[in-house]
Parts: sequence; structure tokens; C-alpha cells
Amino acid sequence: MHSYTRAESRERAKLFRKGFRQSLADCVDPDIKRRIESIDQTAAERGALELAALHKVQADARTDLAAAKAVERTASRADKPAARQARRQAEERVRLAERAVHKAEQS
Repeated sequence: MHSYTRAESRERAKLFRKGFRQSLADCVDPDIKRRIESIDQTAAERGALELAALHKVQADARTDLAAAKAVERTASRADKPAARQARRQAEERVRLAERAVHKAEQS
């Protein structure tokens, strides 16, 4: 996964266009390729950190869901609706976390 900042995206696009024009003239500057690879490497490192953080959020959400299910199962009749609502909210957090992880892994 790559996570480019807006400045990195602009710089990379500018370098790509410059390299493309130079390749048409068959005289590509190796510094352009080196700078693009540097931007890609930085974005890949940032992306790996963000993906690890998303996996942690997902694991925490699943743990919270398990706890909410246990509370719901052991709740008294009067506390059941509140426990059910807490479980539903925990399920929604798990769904959001899984969606975010899936989206990050696809890009």
C-alpha cells in the first residue's frame, strides 16, 4: 500500500511528465527515476504504518464486540435493551474497521 501526500503526488506527477517527455527524446535523466523511486519508497513506508494501525483498530473493535456480546448474554432483563444497543454499535465499528482495512489493502 502506498500513501502519498498531496505534495508527493504533485511532485511525482511532475517528474513522471518530465521523464515521459525526455523518453520521447531518448535522453532520460537518471535523477528523475531516482527521485520518483524515493517518493514511492517513502509512500510505501507510510502506507505500511497506516495499514498496521488499521489492523490494530480492527483487532480492538473485534475485542470490543466480543465483550459487548458477553455483556448482552449476561445482562438482566432490564439491562438487555441497552446491552443490545451497545452490541449493535460494536458490530458497526467492526464493519467500518473491516471496510477501511479492505479498502487500504486493495489500493
